[in-house]
Amino acid sequence: MSSTTIFSCVFLFALTVSSGIRVWLALRQYRHVAAHREAVPAEFATSIPLADHRKAADYTQARIRVALAALAADVLLLLLLTLGGLLDWLDRAWFAVLGERAQLYGLALFASVGIIAFLADLPFTLYRTFVVEARFGFNKMTWRTALVDLAKQTALTIIIGAPLLWAVLWVMAAMGERWWLYVWLLWLTFNLLMMLLYPTLIAPLFNKFSPLPDGELKSRINGLLARCNFTASGLFVMDGSRRSAHGNAYFTGLGRAKRIVFFDTLIDKLNPPEVEAVLAHELGHFKHRHVWKRIAMLAAMSLALLWALGQIINATWFYQGLGIAAPSTAMALLLFSQVLPVFLFPATPLAALLSRRHEYEADAYASRHASAADLISALVCMYRDNAATLTPDPLHSLFYDSHPPASLRIAHLRGITS
Repeated sequence: MSSTTIFSCVFLFALTVSSGIRVWLALRQYRHVAAHREAVPAEFATSIPLADHRKAADYTQARIRVALAALAADVLLLLLLTLGGLLDWLDRAWFAVLGERAQLYGLALFASVGIIAFLADLPFTLYRTFVVEARFGFNKMTWRTALVDLAKQTALTIIIGAPLLWAVLWVMAAMGERWWLYVWLLWLTFNLLMMLLYPTLIAPLFNKFSPLPDGELKSRINGLLARCNFTASGLFVMDGSRRSAHGNAYFTGLGRAKRIVFFDTLIDKLNPPEVEAVLAHELGHFKHRHVWKRIAMLAAMSLALLWALGQIINATWFYQGLGIAAPSTAMALLLFSQVLPVFLFPATPLAALLSRRHEYEADAYASRHASAADLISALVCMYRDNAATLTPDPLHSLFYDSHPPASLRIAHLRGITS
């Protein structure tokens, strides 16, 4: 058996196993949530009505049904692009038009695949937003807002993404065998720059950010920031209610560009002490350097993956094993990005585990600088208002969830205060 055939079989095996596990976990979650639909967990019985618990179960199941359909479409598209020959056909078509102009050919190839993937995912995106989210009272987005958002996202992709891809392809072609190191430095610089510019240049294109008005909430927030020795460039309220009824709070940016942002939906649903406790949790992520730890982890992983691509970029089995006849720099990068999620799937529970640990650390920090009781009441309110299931399947949660299950998280906070 040739190396090309072996790699094709390895790819098909990995795709089958990863997809099968995803379907199995989704069905476990579906059945587990349905089985517990008629009984609110005892620790939430006095704070979450049965009607809201049922709504959360129905919402979770509706999202799973869409996710399974989208997964099937994603798998079919990946097979069509690779072993089905669509990528090879696009490669030949664009090379016939653009010839040796490597950067233009690469941009055209990536744009073609991006448009195909967008069109394939569009029905599921629209169904999630305008059917599922609307059915459960969360969607506030109009068709006009959706179209305007799409136009802005497309413009940003062209203005920012196209020059970046052009630069990456040029570096890959011009920097010899160590191109992967220079691409990594370019990628890292770009991401850090975007973290600096996003709060002030990009986010305002999609949402309105108003200064947090004077009052009890602002006084509490300023007191919390002083206790935590945290400096921000401003406190803002974002009009999240234009698109969704879900609420949240976050800080964004680096250095002096850090901003604290509250969704208007969060402020409407929580009282000032609860909002203060939620922000204390977010500050816990900052004080424990979770953002920088994740940046460092992603930087190390991206360096390793780019190095790996550098080792196989000239291997004919890599291209032919995925249905591509003629190797090229752009095709190597595109193929790698398409099949990488299949081979990285086993790392999903490890990333989820690390994220859950960070959440526990942030909760512990919040309990020291604000009221743990207020954080508990805020979390219960957000679970209820966001229709988050209180009864996830333990294995599904262990594999995927970036936040601890509600019962474990509340128990952890109560243990801190006892």
